[in-house]
Amino acid sequence: MTHAERKQKIETYGRAYEQLTAALKEFPREMWQFKPAPNRWSVHEIIIHLADSEASSFLRCRFFLAEPGKAVMPYDQDVWTQKLNYHAQSTDEAIELFKCLRRASYHLIKDLPESAWSAKLIHPEHGDYTFDRWLEIYEGHTGGHINQMRRNLEAWKSRGSAARA
Repeated sequence: MTHAERKQKIETYGRAYEQLTAALKEFPREMWQFKPAPNRWSVHEIIIHLADSEASSFLRCRFFLAEPGKAVMPYDQDVWTQKLNYHAQSTDEAIELFKCLRRASYHLIKDLPESAWSAKLIHPEHGDYTFDRWLEIYEGHTGGHINQMRRNLEAWKSRGSAARA
């Protein structure tokens, strides 16, 4: 990744909270619990997942800088959703946690020297996990889930229309 590409990705990464909060205004609260299928997540679950994922991202970012070469562990996001009872957790708290974690990591990485980006971690599912790969994943993570929420909204609207017919 070039320096210019990385800088652009860092700036997009840094705007994720604003992107999320703007998008959440599109979704009526009454549909946040709606699951388009039993094995799909609701908007509520996606929000909690974003906070959990951001906590993992926050730690990995610091491992890249402080302890490169270290092994990091994956987690099973579907198991977490179920066993941590995501629907019982506060979306407001999750959004605030996401905001704080993302902001802290953004400020940490935005002015790093080029040499810092050569760091690697060992990930059991990905092998050598590069700092650039971490940035690529988390720069697009929020937007991908916003698209998922939009698909949920369309399914929710379709079900409502079908129920009224």
